[in-house]
Amino acid sequence: MNVNSGGDSASGLLIAGTSSDAGKSVIAAGLCRALARRGVRVAPFKAQNMSNNSMVCADGEIGRAQWLQAVAAGVEPTTAMNPVLLKPGTDRRAFVVVRGRPAGVLEAGEYAAGRGHLREAAFAAYRELADEYELVVCEGAGSPAEINLRKGDYVNLGLAREFGLPVVVVGDIDRGGVLAALHGTWALLDDADRALLAAFLINKFRGDVSVLEPGLDEITRRTGIPFRGVIPWLLDVWLDSEDTLAVGNWRAPTTASPTARDRLRVAVVRLPRISNATDVDALAAEPGVDVLLTVDPSVVEAADLVVLPGSRSTARDLAWLRERGLAAALVARAAAGRPVVGICGGYQMLAREIRDDVEGEVGLVPGLGLLPVRVEFGTDKLLRRPTGTWRGHLVDSAYEIHHGIAQAVSEGEPEAERFLDGWRAGAVWGTMWHGTFESDGLRRAWLSDVAAQAGSGWQPAADAPGFRERRELMLDTLADALEAHVDIAALLAPTRAARKELAR
Repeated sequence: MNVNSGGDSASGLLIAGTSSDAGKSVIAAGLCRALARRGVRVAPFKAQNMSNNSMVCADGEIGRAQWLQAVAAGVEPTTAMNPVLLKPGTDRRAFVVVRGRPAGVLEAGEYAAGRGHLREAAFAAYRELADEYELVVCEGAGSPAEINLRKGDYVNLGLAREFGLPVVVVGDIDRGGVLAALHGTWALLDDADRALLAAFLINKFRGDVSVLEPGLDEITRRTGIPFRGVIPWLLDVWLDSEDTLAVGNWRAPTTASPTARDRLRVAVVRLPRISNATDVDALAAEPGVDVLLTVDPSVVEAADLVVLPGSRSTARDLAWLRERGLAAALVARAAAGRPVVGICGGYQMLAREIRDDVEGEVGLVPGLGLLPVRVEFGTDKLLRRPTGTWRGHLVDSAYEIHHGIAQAVSEGEPEAERFLDGWRAGAVWGTMWHGTFESDGLRRAWLSDVAAQAGSGWQPAADAPGFRERRELMLDTLADALEAHVDIAALLAPTRAARKELAR
């Protein structure tokens, strides 16, 4: 175990969960915001993230959750906060990103072993943060009770053992069986790992806490682990979802339009290798916009707008579109003047043709032929934060993460016009820029155009909050909930941030 730079007190704490999507990411974000409001200089950390939802920061690419947690902490996101990012390519293969840059592939047989270099990169990044910040709030991955992976673990208890971190285990009561999940997590750990468990938390509780308390008392009696909070179910905490289980959990805004005609129905195609699906969060946040994730051609045909999101494997997901009848539905929509937008991989699918010869992939395939571009994949990944305008509306929220390069094949086609870095032809739109719709002026003007094309009566609400404002409100809502329902001082007691608490 390494010596913490703050003396005997831990330099951080680890938020673990009984499962994926138990609430680790949002609780870590809420804790970062709560501590930042208390004057603690805090940084987020996740040693290894497996997600196709990522973000570009100044020195490379990191998981979306750690970017959001850095925003919550009020600090500049860096690759040290998520030093290892695995981007699933197939069921047995993941593309590896180390300190924000591509670093080869990881095969299924290497997941539990052969990751020593990744472990060292992760631990080195943690040390950087521990030296710079008063506290590091770490997020685990999956469950710490995955004993089949324990030997090579450096994300959950392997990280906690290395740096002497107290561990908080979160259980999601909305899934059912939360007491069994918490007790089972404790029961599967060996004695040295159990010694690091400092607290249990319950997430997404609805109802009277007194009904739950006898169960909590019994779990503490059996395990010796205290419960430090029961967090209520929070309606508006859903932006920037990262876990694949959370994709598509977009919720209708609480201020709904009174008639169906005033609503805008958006269908998002759930590609098998969907990537950066958080692009749609900003659309779903608009009052009167209903977003549905679908693989049904009839839903694609009926929607006012169809979104083709990013993909980790453009050509393969395009083949899947054709197999499912979705490609034909998209072409029919375009012919009828009904809106379609493609973002990054989705934009590439709308091209005339796609060439992907990288690593012996699919070669040359025809695209859907709806936009005047040709796409060619290269070995280098492009990462950047572009800015631009569309019809006078500033876009300052965009980022690019892609290997494929789209080049115009003809700029003089009827009805074809530039749309940011991409194209619009009739009712079909495409851009490589992720995050574009987080810019409020562009989003609302563009949705108004789309509504007119679709024959919808939807109009942007004059008093609707902006997307950044909603994100900030969400983070403050999380922090407020933790302040009200969690004993934060008890969580911090084993850490060097406890000194800040004593001074309060």
